[in-house]
Amino acid sequence: MAEYSRPTSRVDAQRQLDRLVTDNRFVIAVVFPVVGAALLLASAEELLPAVLAFNPYLVLLGVVVMRLPLVAGLLPLIRRRGVLALGGLTAYAYGIEWIGATTGFPYGEFHYDVPLGPMVLDTIPLGLPIFFLPLVLNSYLLCLLLLGKRARSGLVRLPVVVAAVLAVDLVLDPAAVALGFWDYGGGLYYGVPLSNYAGWILSATVATVLVDAAFDHDALVARVHACPFMLDDLVSFVLLWGVVSAVYGAWIPVAVALCFAAGLLRLDRFDFAVRDQAS
Repeated sequence: MAEYSRPTSRVDAQRQLDRLVTDNRFVIAVVFPVVGAALLLASAEELLPAVLAFNPYLVLLGVVVMRLPLVAGLLPLIRRRGVLALGGLTAYAYGIEWIGATTGFPYGEFHYDVPLGPMVLDTIPLGLPIFFLPLVLNSYLLCLLLLGKRARSGLVRLPVVVAAVLAVDLVLDPAAVALGFWDYGGGLYYGVPLSNYAGWILSATVATVLVDAAFDHDALVARVHACPFMLDDLVSFVLLWGVVSAVYGAWIPVAVALCFAAGLLRLDRFDFAVRDQAS
């Protein structure tokens, strides 16, 4: 078993986090989302004791663990401009979610039925950035790899990343509504109104521009090519929300999740999380 010591510098901390993620890829990318899906479904079906059903701190713990590969992958690239841009994206996430939950713009009327950790004035989750930012960052990284040299053009990169973020929400929102996380009061797409996706076009565009500002393009491309676990959070996403969607018979979200899986397989990323630990 690998030994970990108290880091002596930022570089040392980054190396130890990389090793922690590498040593536990299967657990993080496969076990956590599969167990998480089972617990969420059991909670929705009232099969768990009240103390465990949709326990907000268990939900937060699971999300934080599944985010570790993304955090470890990006950490060496974050400099002052990255802190400022990602800080701006965090502020935007809080602001637009608050406006959405209190006015219905731009996503449509909705409210949280299950607290996802501590809530700000009982309205939006305090931990919102760990839910929102990775949706954009994972989509962005996947598009960088799939587009190759074409990703250097902002005119290509921006609409493709926005489309990928929309596709992520095509999987996430119906499953979350089915579980009872939040409610729109009905909608054409598995209980989700089409206005939600118009809102996501706005949010995905703002987020993509800020991610562009946060990182040096060449350094980010080099890192995502060199770091095999950097998209493991997207593997977790496919497994967790794909399973939930399948259980509730939401076959369009399942098909979209499988499209993400196909992209990850093409990049030899989806099976890495399984093979590296199983071998």
